[in-house]
Amino acid sequence: MPVEFKKQRRKLTAYLIGDIDHHCAEPIRMDIDERIAADKPEVLCLDFSKVTFMDSSGVGLVMGRFRTLSVYGGRLELSGMSGAVQRVMQLSGIGKIATIVEKKG
Repeated sequence: MPVEFKKQRRKLTAYLIGDIDHHCAEPIRMDIDERIAADKPEVLCLDFSKVTFMDSSGVGLVMGRFRTLSVYGGRLELSGMSGAVQRVMQLSGIGKIATIVEKKG
């Protein structure tokens, strides 16, 4: 499974695993959307710490989850991004719709 979840109170964290490209973005999207619909979290955190590769499909994945989450009035956080993933996110302007949590260390 490319996504693992952890729920703490009203925060749902989705741990993304492996590559995020056009081949696997759809199943990831479906998994996350099912959990958003079921849990209606105040905060959805997408954790990228185990992502090994990401193309523009990852940006689309984030933007789509923002739209899905906004229906419930939720907020989006991104965490655990490598330097390359963080650069892609910053260049895309994702910081305008999501809180980027810097890696510690």
